[in-house]
Amino acid sequence: MIELASLYTWLGRLLPCECMQAHFMQQALLGLLLIAPMTAAMGVQLINFRMAFFADAISHSAFAGVALGLIFAVSPQWTMPLFGLFVGLGITAMQRRSALSTDTVIGVVFAGVMAFGLAIVSRDASVARDLQRFLYGDILTIGDAGIFSLAALFVAVMGFQAWGYNRLLYVGMNPVVAQAHGVRVAVYQFAFAGLVALVVMLSIWAVGVLLVTALLIVPAAAARNLARSAGAMFWWAILISTTSAVAGLLISAQDWARTATGPTVVLCGFAWFLASQVVAISRRMTK
Repeated sequence: MIELASLYTWLGRLLPCECMQAHFMQQALLGLLLIAPMTAAMGVQLINFRMAFFADAISHSAFAGVALGLIFAVSPQWTMPLFGLFVGLGITAMQRRSALSTDTVIGVVFAGVMAFGLAIVSRDASVARDLQRFLYGDILTIGDAGIFSLAALFVAVMGFQAWGYNRLLYVGMNPVVAQAHGVRVAVYQFAFAGLVALVVMLSIWAVGVLLVTALLIVPAAAARNLARSAGAMFWWAILISTTSAVAGLLISAQDWARTATGPTVVLCGFAWFLASQVVAISRRMTK
């Protein structure tokens, strides 16, 4: 296995703050530096596809995935992403074959997986207590195994974006026209849904079920306010997400703050969004 000690040491030197000399803070920083670009990149497409609710449905299916793992004595690190992947691909399959709108299909599946998860949890009080850590998340507890999982997913997500970003935009604008021009719409839709599901599930370890959707949507929304092209929106989203992640981690470790890392990261992203709204409004006023 690749040795990460030298990388952690380098991160400690890159940010020579006292709080960043702790090993768990260096691990958390590396985890966030992997999560932030992935969530930003996938969030751009979620907004373009008008599927912001999709990430919510996936994240809340984590309850069922974790509960199944705890009940059947299988690590939730396996059952949670696998169940999320199943739900994501299932939503895409139903949406492609249904006359209902995408939001309606997502809403129905959202209700079903939430009810399924809560029904399982209600059978065992100890399972409900164990679910608390997934509800709120804690990036400070990530280990090397989690880092390697995120790194593998990072390569897959960024490779997919580099290969198919323009085609995904085409599919998001009009899948029928994209199909007519030779784009394999079904392949891109299923691949996108599967990767979003995995990104959401692995990001839950950082910020929890309640806030994971914000990691995808807030930077992308702020980027749309600031960018003047689709390509610029992608890079703005990554910049906003990454700076929010680093700032949130550093602020949460300060004595005057002492806040949870996940919510602080999201608040930093929200500050970016508010600033982007001011820029967008000023642009419209000058036209």
